[in-house]
Amino acid sequence: MKTTEITVQELNAQEFIKTKVEEISSMVGDGIAINALSGGVDSAAVTMLGHKALGKRLKTYFVENGLMRKDEPQKIVELFKKQGVEVILFDAKEEFFSALKGIIDPEQKREAITQTFYKNIFGKLVKESGAKYLLQGTILTDVDETVAGIKRQHNVFEQLGIDPQEAFGYKIIEPLVQIRKDSVRKVAEAVGLPVSIYNRMPFPGPALSARVIGEATPEKVELVRQATTIIEKILADVKAFQYMAILHNDRVTGMRDGKRDFGQQIEIRCWDSVDARTATPTKLPYDTLMELSNCILAEVPGVVSVTYNIAAKPPSTMEAI
Repeated sequence: MKTTEITVQELNAQEFIKTKVEEISSMVGDGIAINALSGGVDSAAVTMLGHKALGKRLKTYFVENGLMRKDEPQKIVELFKKQGVEVILFDAKEEFFSALKGIIDPEQKREAITQTFYKNIFGKLVKESGAKYLLQGTILTDVDETVAGIKRQHNVFEQLGIDPQEAFGYKIIEPLVQIRKDSVRKVAEAVGLPVSIYNRMPFPGPALSARVIGEATPEKVELVRQATTIIEKILADVKAFQYMAILHNDRVTGMRDGKRDFGQQIEIRCWDSVDARTATPTKLPYDTLMELSNCILAEVPGVVSVTYNIAAKPPSTMEAI
C-alpha cells in the first residue's frame, strides 16, 4: 500500500490539523477511540489531534512498561493535564519484562514488544473501554524502514499486509503517516504543544529495550536509564537531532583499585539529522566526550568502558538495534 508523502515544504500545518481532525471525527463517529501517549513528539501530536476531534471520547493511556526514561510517566501525565488532556497511567512493567525474558535477537525483541503492546495490553483496554479504534503516531519514515526490511518498526501493520482488526480486534488510525519528523514538529507546535515536546528528541517505540544489546532485563535497562540521564543532562545544550546511551552485551576487561574489573560497556551516540533518513555523528568537543565518560564511569555501577560512535547513517542506523 503506497502512502503519498506530504513534504515539509508542502505542509500547511493548520490545514493539515483541520483535515486530520475531520478525518478522525468522521472515522470514529459517535464511538470511542483510545491512544497510547509515550511523550515523544509523534504520539503527543496524535494525542492532541485526537483530543481536538473527540474530546473526552478519546481515552489516552501512558503504558508504564518499565522501559522509559527516569520519571517519564509522571512528567508526561502532568504536562498533558495542563493541556486539558487526562492521561491514564497503566502499569504493565511485569507483562513487558516477562515477554522480553530470554530474548536476545533484535527483531524478536521488537516483535515481543509489539505483541505485548497491541494484543495483550491494548487488546484488553479496547475491550474494557468499548473502543473500536486506536490512534497512533506512525510516520512515513517508520513505514519506509519497515517495508525496506531495514528495521521492523513496532507500529507498522497494514503496509505489511497485516490487518489490525483481524490480528488485534480493532482498527488503527494513523494521522501522521504521510509526513516525516520535521513536519511532525511543525504540526505539534501548531496544535499548541510546548517547545519541550515539539522539539523533543526522537525516542524508539521499544524504548530503552532498543538500547540494550542482548536480553533486556530490568537490571540492564536500569543501567541504560542511568547513563541516559547523564547524557541528556550533559548534552542538553547541544543542538543535535538525537543522542543516546547503548549498553553492549559482552563484558569487557577493566581495572578498579588496581584489580581486574570485568564490567559493562556503554556506547554513546549523538546524531545530526533533519528527518532521520540520513544522519552524521555530531562532532562533539573532546572535553565533552571526556566529561561524559568520567560521569558514566563514576555514576553507573559496573561500567568500565565508554565509547563514541562515529559511523554515519547509512550504513549505520541511529538506534543500535
